[in-house]
Formats: sequence, C-alpha cells, structure tokens
Amino acid sequence: MRAFIFPGQGSQAVGMGVELAAASTAARAVFEEVDDALGQTLSRIMAEGPADDLTLTENAQPAIMANAIAVLRVLEGEGGIRLADKADFVAGHSLGEYSALCGAQAFDLATTARLLKLRGQAMQAAVPVGVGAMAALLGADFALAESICADAAEGEVCQAANDNGGGQVVISGHKAAVERAMALSKERGVKRAIPLPVSAPFHCSLMQPAADAMADALAKANVRAPLVPVYANVTAAPASSPDEIRDLLVRQVTGTVRWRESVEALWAAGVTDYVEFGAKVLGPMVKRIAPDANTVSIVTMADIEAFAATL
Repeated sequence: MRAFIFPGQGSQAVGMGVELAAASTAARAVFEEVDDALGQTLSRIMAEGPADDLTLTENAQPAIMANAIAVLRVLEGEGGIRLADKADFVAGHSLGEYSALCGAQAFDLATTARLLKLRGQAMQAAVPVGVGAMAALLGADFALAESICADAAEGEVCQAANDNGGGQVVISGHKAAVERAMALSKERGVKRAIPLPVSAPFHCSLMQPAADAMADALAKANVRAPLVPVYANVTAAPASSPDEIRDLLVRQVTGTVRWRESVEALWAAGVTDYVEFGAKVLGPMVKRIAPDANTVSIVTMADIEAFAATL
C-alpha cells in the first residue's frame, strides 16, 4: 500500500517551482491559477524572492502547497498517473494537510490557496510578534516533552506542538514559558533544545483566534469527499467526510501535529511506500519512525520521471 504525503512550513526555498514551470505546462497552470486566486504574483516571490517575503507565513503556506500540487499535476498529467489509482491514503504535515486534501480533490486549487493565505494571515495576527515562541527538543519522546511543558508553563501556555518522531518534538507557547522549558530540558536529559526562527507560536492554544477565523472560512468553503482518505494531524486517523474534514482542520490550528502517530498508524494499516511531493523533508522523517518503509521525495522533473518509471 502507498501514501502520498505533503510537507509543511519550513520547506520553502527561493527558486522553488522554477524548473517545473519551465518544463511543464501543467506546472505553469498551477502557479497561474494560484496567482489568480490570491490576486498576487506569488509565483514571482517563489521564483525570485526575496527570501524574507517568501518566509512570511501568509506567502509560505500557499507557496509550499502550490509547489507540491504542481509536482503532483505533472506526474498525473504527463505521467498518465491518477492519485486515486496509485495512492491508498494521503497525509500532510500541518499546512500539508491542505495540500493532501487538494491533491485528493476534496478542495479545488483556488479554494486551497485562499484558505492557506487566510490561515497564514490569521495565525500571524493571533499573537503579537515577540509574545510567543517555538523550540525543537531533540532526543525527547512525546511523553517527556509533555511533562516538561506542563512543568514550565507556570500559568502560561506551553504545549507540545509537533510530534515529529525520531526523538524530535517541537514545543510552542508564551516566549518565557518556552524558554523555561528549554532550560528544564537540559536538566531532564534532552540532547538539545533549539529555538526556532518562527514568527508565531503555531499549534498551541494561543492560536485560538486563528482557529475561529478558519472555522468561519471552512464553513463557507466547498469541501468534497476526498478520492482517498486523509490521515488527519489531530487524530492520526483516516477521515473522508466533508464535515469531519472541516472540524479536523479547525482543531488542527491549536492542536498537536501527531505526525509520528500518523506514520505509525499508516504503517499498521499496511502502508509500506511513502511518496513526498515538493520537498525532501518528510521522507527522512518517515524513515526515522518506520525504518523499513520505502520512501521517495519528488521535487524535480527528473524525480517525477524516475518515479513514474517505477509504477
């Protein structure tokens, strides 16, 4: 069995999509449709930068999605491959869940782009700059990270935001609480605690205003049943009902990205092959969780051609 998987924030890079757009009308069509949907030339920021503009959450989120969907559309259009025929499930890391749903046709491309633009804006606006922070704990399992967060909170917010597996857990919350958690980590045997260069504390309860904004937007959005089930971040379980998908995406804004559990559940369901679209981030992460998994990350035309030849 096979899962198509889609990366999250941090996988953006200036120049993303340039080679695909030059080589493929299918890729160009994706970038043009996203530009039209957003009323901005996001494709130019992706191609030329500056990096600071691409890194802005409201640009990075739709850009990462557009790049991943462009890779998928080239594979489908020029490789003659249908997602529904070659994938049993889809999944994505944080914003990548939207890419997964778009790939599985639960959302159309324009809707996905607009939702992610709004999601980025709402997440940025939820917490004033400097109030929140995130950090990666390396060499910590999820239970240890949760215990550290609970002890460091001291009345503030400090939560495990991303359970990435392989001993990597990202924590999120008030800046002072995250700093206390980093200090506690050293005392409790965590190998390293690294502050992350992010503009807001994602996937914690401080994001509730963004969750409210997404609830309003998703209530109005056209959501169809996906071609194959999506493994949701907040439950690490498959979902296919439009109403359930709306609810899960709202909960995802403040909830933990349960990526380790999602991969473990996919593996337990019989998924041995994992195909990442648009970056080379999740493939290595999957291998740390399920060492016997077969992983491939598809970014370039050469990657697409090589993968298509294996099907």
